[in-house]
Amino acid sequence: MHQRGERDALGLTAQEAAVVRLVSTGMSNKDVASELQVSPKTIQYHLTRIYTKVGVRSRTELARLHQEEE
Repeated sequence: MHQRGERDALGLTAQEAAVVRLVSTGMSNKDVASELQVSPKTIQYHLTRIYTKVGVRSRTELARLHQEEE
């Protein structure tokens, strides 16, 4: 488990990495929010930051990148 402040290979926080993992399975923001026990707005915030960090513009691109990283 990541410690607070740690980053993965893409420079994502543990929470952001969890969002990527769940979104990449096809889950909606609402479903991801429920799984992580946060609001859907929090998921949207994370996705906006993630897209900027990893240089993608869509969930599809994010899922593709996630599959390549595994």
